[in-house]
Amino acid sequence: MSRFVSRAGMFLNLVLFTLALVCLTDRSVMAQGVTAEQVLGYRPSQTGIDYEIPEKDDIAKCELKVEKEGEGSAWVVYGPQSTVIRRFVDSDGNKVVDQFRYFKHGLEVFRDVDGNENRKIDQCFWFNTAGSRWGIDSNEDGRIDEWKRISAEEASREAINAMIAGDIQALSAVLITPAEIRSLGFSKEIAEALQSGIDDPTGQVKKVLDGSKVLTSGTQWDRFDTSMPWPNLIPSSSGKASNDLLVYENVMAMVKNGEDTGFVQIGEMVRIGEVWKLTGIPRPVEGQSTQITAGGLLMQPSVSASTETMASTGLSEEVRELLEKLQELDQKSPNDKSSRREIETYNVSRAQLLGELAKVAETAEQRELWLRQQIDGIATATQLDGFPNGIDQLQKIESGIAGQDKNSPLLPYTTFRRLLAEYNTRMKNSDTKEVAELQTWWTQQLEGFAKAYPQAEDTPDALLQLAMTTELNGKTKEARQWYEVLAKNYRTAQPASRAIGALRRLDLVGKPLNLAGNVLGGGSLDLRQYAGKVTLVIFWTTWCEPCTEDLPQILAMYQQYRPNGFEVIGVNVDGPNEPIKQYIERYKIPWPHIHEEGGLEGRPAVEMGIINVPTMILVGKDGKVVTVSASVDDLKKQIPEELQKR
Repeated sequence: MSRFVSRAGMFLNLVLFTLALVCLTDRSVMAQGVTAEQVLGYRPSQTGIDYEIPEKDDIAKCELKVEKEGEGSAWVVYGPQSTVIRRFVDSDGNKVVDQFRYFKHGLEVFRDVDGNENRKIDQCFWFNTAGSRWGIDSNEDGRIDEWKRISAEEASREAINAMIAGDIQALSAVLITPAEIRSLGFSKEIAEALQSGIDDPTGQVKKVLDGSKVLTSGTQWDRFDTSMPWPNLIPSSSGKASNDLLVYENVMAMVKNGEDTGFVQIGEMVRIGEVWKLTGIPRPVEGQSTQITAGGLLMQPSVSASTETMASTGLSEEVRELLEKLQELDQKSPNDKSSRREIETYNVSRAQLLGELAKVAETAEQRELWLRQQIDGIATATQLDGFPNGIDQLQKIESGIAGQDKNSPLLPYTTFRRLLAEYNTRMKNSDTKEVAELQTWWTQQLEGFAKAYPQAEDTPDALLQLAMTTELNGKTKEARQWYEVLAKNYRTAQPASRAIGALRRLDLVGKPLNLAGNVLGGGSLDLRQYAGKVTLVIFWTTWCEPCTEDLPQILAMYQQYRPNGFEVIGVNVDGPNEPIKQYIERYKIPWPHIHEEGGLEGRPAVEMGIINVPTMILVGKDGKVVTVSASVDDLKKQIPEELQKR
């Protein structure tokens, strides 16, 4: 509280010397006794902000100016390198500072806002290299009460920091709430499981921290980690919720204790509006005593419907008994408070029951159904560290199928899932040096699978992953070959559409780009309307961190070069229920955006074979593509070069 009182006192002092901001534009700042040192004495309301603080000897080199801003004015401090390091703004011209902006390397990184102008901070914003958070301090006590925007990465860090400090209020701000559980329309079973995960946070945190060697007072959050390349969109048609859900599964936070590295299981995270929420209390990985989140609550396959249907269709007594055991087991499935041993026991027992059902199945179709469920369950649980020796078990099943029928479609089905489980497990446990080696192994396995099982149902997916991984590793020529195989030999398979689009994109340089579609807010757009302009086309999403990080520099280039004939077109590939309009308004993005249903699986993304965001394509004045994979640094050179061409 003392920190807040000190900050509030400084706030009042600032108010006193801002009473004549508007009329100061023609008068000397120094004549009023206000100095850069006074302004630099003010501090952000939140801790941990990495902003520019001049050395004591450099303060005299800083310059304080008053500048007009919109309807109001601002005190602006320029540092020794003539870059802005502070900008304290009276945004509405009422002669009271209501925005306190802090900079690093010329970019704003943090902003305190007095939204109701009662001389107390009630909103905080993080920008650029500091992240993308927007926090609300509703009772104006210097602490964030709720988040209006926070990324999954930032939410994991907030959770770890709160755990270390024993700050239940800060932790609760990133935990899903009962009201949010209700608003998303979860099924009764899932809602109850989620509620169980957030009940009694004080007691759960105390239990987790007692004796923990991973989470101590000296622990520091290091990075966000997940085996998923991007969040998964679970449609409402899955029956798990009445709304579509954007989910990260099996999230881990890497932490540092001096030179030692540790892991904390964050578990499953769900996006609600622009806020990523945890669905349970983080739990450090500390051997057999670890309490971990049951993975796959929202994504694990369910057999309840099929078992109920089968139970009423005249099955044998043996099958009925096994189905009843399976239903009974699923009713007691692990929750957030379950231990690793309990989760492993559940997964192993479930796999055994499914295997027994496969053995006594009365038809080949039923046998295949149970085996597929068993294989899927083992593969999923293995990737969530919830099935001991899961890869060995999959290999055993694989060998058993091969011994009975080498032509069975279940053989490649098992092989592909075993490879996925092994890759994701190894990726989770690999350091930076090992990742390149693992990527080589992965592409070799995918290539081997595609050649061994050209007719398998998973081969188109394997080829697409092979092509995408190869392209992302910078091997465009090889990637093109695999896209061609997929497009030619599996034209009717869904992955082929993206492969055809990727080939179209890779072949665009020097050719016209045909781009048209519906625009957010109504109407349509055709790139041909931009003839004679140098145009940047950006495929982006609201949840893409690099998109947000690049935005300030792209906005700056847009403002600088638009008078000379430079334009930007956004192609938003968000899924449903994402805050696209709010994002555009918040970041004041002035250019139009094509947007159609389907997100990354929608027409604009598939037609261009988009495999990651942002993807930036630069088009010259003649309508021909200059580059299909521009970076911000590339654009700084290429845009002025293209504008100079006739």
